[in-house]
Amino acid sequence: MTTPSNPLPSAFDPHHPPATAIIDKCVHCGFCLPVCPTYVLWGQEMDSPRGRIYLMKLAAEGAAPMTPKWVSHFDTCLGCMACMTACPSGVDYGKLIEATRAQIERNFARPRSEKRNRRFLFEIFTRPDRLRHLRAPLLAYQKSGLQALVRALGLLKLLPKKWQAMEALLPKLATQEVVLEVTPAVGVKRRRVGLLLGCVQREFFSQVNAATVRVLAAEGCEVVAPQMQTCCGALLVHAGEEVGAIDLAKKTIDVFEQADVETIVTNAAGCGSNVKDYGHLLRDDPEYAERARNCSAKCKEVSEVLTELEPRSQRHPLKLRVAFHDSCHLQNAQGVREQPRALLASIPGIELAEIPESAICCGSAGIYNLVQPDAAQSLGERKAELISPLNADVVATGNPGCILQLQSSLARRHQKTPVVHTIQILDASLRGQSPDFLRG
Repeated sequence: MTTPSNPLPSAFDPHHPPATAIIDKCVHCGFCLPVCPTYVLWGQEMDSPRGRIYLMKLAAEGAAPMTPKWVSHFDTCLGCMACMTACPSGVDYGKLIEATRAQIERNFARPRSEKRNRRFLFEIFTRPDRLRHLRAPLLAYQKSGLQALVRALGLLKLLPKKWQAMEALLPKLATQEVVLEVTPAVGVKRRRVGLLLGCVQREFFSQVNAATVRVLAAEGCEVVAPQMQTCCGALLVHAGEEVGAIDLAKKTIDVFEQADVETIVTNAAGCGSNVKDYGHLLRDDPEYAERARNCSAKCKEVSEVLTELEPRSQRHPLKLRVAFHDSCHLQNAQGVREQPRALLASIPGIELAEIPESAICCGSAGIYNLVQPDAAQSLGERKAELISPLNADVVATGNPGCILQLQSSLARRHQKTPVVHTIQILDASLRGQSPDFLRG
């Protein structure tokens, strides 16, 4: 009788490693392959969901240490969750990739330059106050003509690739629109809702938040937008920065409990998917576990809220051909696909155009287009090539990262089709005005 050898030590520490029960649900059928952006780009098995799950299994069994090569396969994953909607076995890949990334950030020594870059991104993009301070210099850079000159002379090529990517994604800054702490409902109040303002959304896309408030109020919602709210932690949790994400989640829960709202409304897909998962993130915390579950249960994307309410306000006609882009964290992580289409279809004169390959990510994916610029640019160009033949007047989507990515990708093709949030189109219809985004 042979004595079984001692098992090899796992590459993962004991704090919430990727769950074996989820790993074992993967039968390696391959249904995920056609919808995985990185597999579509490169055709490499280990850059597919089932390949990454196999790498997780090897690491858990001690057969694969956290080498730079092993880590690279997880760094190149966009976390778009398209594989989850395609999977016949119901593998919750989202839980696996987030657990694995948290393990990597705790147990893998990244190169110093990469650590500095990631820290810079997290300390800027999760801090609305710091983003606010960037507005003035960015506005001067754009309005002075310096940006146009720098781009025309090709000076950006002198910068590191990641800085080139960041400059290409800069939004065209507009006048800040103020969102009040409390906006009363128009007519009889039907619901008291809280609005998650976001970080990039709050400072660079204030027009989206303003439109969201106007539409909700017009449909009978009293809208509370707590000014003291912080980042929700989405960027951090999706990148494996668990400790920081938990801290921000607790602050968000505290703020919206004090606001005493029936529903927490989000208009940024990544933020919404994160808040809806607070119950899982804070499952170990005796003080916050139940409160987190309650917060998650209250969270709904703005199109979900509006399609639940019987329309009260008149939709004025807008003669527009709209190409609709599904944000990954909206259609895959939140399962919200038909609701934004229903909102657009409720507007007289709208012609909806579907973008082929709707399951394939545009390449935004949180900070992905800043840390993996080559892959992100390839995906963005692929999406832009599919949008161009549609001859759309405007592209609509539900996430600020997607807006920036699509704007940049279309601009490289010298295509001036505006990219906006879905709620901005509905807002223009309710106000009976020509949409601002079509004026230049």
